[in-house]
Amino acid sequence: MTRPLHDPNQEPEPAAAHVAGGWRGVLRQLVADPMGRIGLLTVAVVMLVAILGPLLAPYDRTDVAESRTGILLPPSAAHWLGTDELGRDVLRQVLAGTSVSLEIGLIATLITVLIGTLVGVLAGWFTGFVDAVLMRITDFFLVLPNLPLMIALGAIIGQSLPMIVLVIAITSWPSTARIVRSQALALREREVVARAKTVGLSSAGILWRLILPGVMALVIANAVLVIAGSILAEATLSFLGLGDPARTSWGQILHNAFAAGAVGNGFWWYFLPPGVGIVLVVLAFSLVGQSLERILNPRLAVVE
Repeated sequence: MTRPLHDPNQEPEPAAAHVAGGWRGVLRQLVADPMGRIGLLTVAVVMLVAILGPLLAPYDRTDVAESRTGILLPPSAAHWLGTDELGRDVLRQVLAGTSVSLEIGLIATLITVLIGTLVGVLAGWFTGFVDAVLMRITDFFLVLPNLPLMIALGAIIGQSLPMIVLVIAITSWPSTARIVRSQALALREREVVARAKTVGLSSAGILWRLILPGVMALVIANAVLVIAGSILAEATLSFLGLGDPARTSWGQILHNAFAAGAVGNGFWWYFLPPGVGIVLVVLAFSLVGQSLERILNPRLAVVE
């Protein structure tokens, strides 16, 4: 049996302390790991598609068919992935959705990591009352089922892109906080921290110079996994009709495809490409994140 790579209740050893060559060494090991290499290559290709997407498709995503004969056409030389129920080029929509889905995933991850790191570092350093309060808040969010909470928040807050990012961040930060707290507790007991206290370095100085740099490697590895979760969360919300209808994401395309009856009528070119895109990107970021965790913290590695 295997267990999760990032167990919040296990005290990890200082991340990246054993990796020779610093971040260059980490990158070398990541490329040397078959799963990490596959994930990294896939992420690089997706990033390239997101950047060059507008140049790769000959049609604008808003172009509609002039007659009903141009709607829901199968793939052809003119439309490589066919057209949708309005006659829009599906390839152009998928390419546009790549950048939107990545944008949401990256921004939501940034907010998630900032909140989780702040809470985790403060809880791990101050312990006592501060730790108890912050961890009770964290545990409250951890025990709530994410999907129903996201659906409820999405329905209340609204369907704009910033609101989707906010909903994902609100439901995602607790796991990061737990991981960072465990790391901060381990670093708090190190001799270098004790020496810093004896020379009169303030708590803020110790946090900034010693604790925060010590947790960053693990934070970065966890952030890659959070990106995967954020992209999947956005796709889920959009598929359920809670996404931003003004922005074309992969989840929004799936929502439109199902609403148009693409599955029941066999219009596979409409729903399959965005679905495959979501699976590939989530899997790629997960592979990179898990590989980074094995490299930076061997005690979290999977053991058969």
